[in-house]
Amino acid sequence: MKQLLILSGKGGTGKTTIAGAFIKLAEAKAYADCDVDAPNLHLIRHHVSPTRQTDYYGMGKAVIDADSCLNCGLCRQSCRFEAISESNGKYEVDSYACEGCGVCEAICPVRAISLKPAIAGELMLYKDDTVFSTARLKMGSGTSGKLVTEVKKQLKLETIDTDLAVIDGSPGIGCPVIASLSGVDMVLIVAEPSLSGISDMERIIRTAEKFQLKIGVCVNKYDTNKDLAQKIETFCQERELPFVGKIPFDTTAVKAINKGQSIVDVDCPAGRAATKVFCETILILNNQ
Repeated sequence: MKQLLILSGKGGTGKTTIAGAFIKLAEAKAYADCDVDAPNLHLIRHHVSPTRQTDYYGMGKAVIDADSCLNCGLCRQSCRFEAISESNGKYEVDSYACEGCGVCEAICPVRAISLKPAIAGELMLYKDDTVFSTARLKMGSGTSGKLVTEVKKQLKLETIDTDLAVIDGSPGIGCPVIASLSGVDMVLIVAEPSLSGISDMERIIRTAEKFQLKIGVCVNKYDTNKDLAQKIETFCQERELPFVGKIPFDTTAVKAINKGQSIVDVDCPAGRAATKVFCETILILNNQ
């Protein structure tokens, strides 16, 4: 099974819109949403309810045993995240501020502090004639990279016999993106014609190149700034990166997304352009 990952380097470029179109065009039997901070691929895939839903435990959180605590204050003095506070002579841990580093546990003279497993999010698996793996990170949790790894692991373990898996990646270039990149065969980068879009595209290309993966680039909403769209295409030519196409801004596509459809479910310029981008991308993916 080959894995095609769709990234953007930033949020709002239309990454999920393109992923939804690719899943439809490929009639993909396996796909995943690795944007665990704000998953939304399920909005256009029409799954009723998860086949399996499990809690995900991230890094432990410090818990103070009030009966054993001497109220010496060493834990509070040593916590660089200011997660421990004192009220009425008792010390408490703010679970949202705690990073689970374990310093307080190590320094406590009477071992009144321990790290307890904490729910950091939930994994969801939708399985019928297709396999859809996704997750949702709990508010305030910071282990998104590990949760992305679990999403991909779940997809691989549960996938039926199929040739292609489409993965909607995380925005940015940080830990969840690096976890998304691990083990895939190709990355399609969806860029937008703006100064920040070009900067973020260049950063995500540098990140993807470190994994020695096949890379393709397309521009979404290219006609909102044709000069910068041409600059992106020229950049790809200079770097000898495959440029797989341009998709116009299309109000019909916006209406389709609002109805829970992909842009290839309706006849519109954006959908036709996305189909061409898909064909070019698959050619690169399958080219040995």
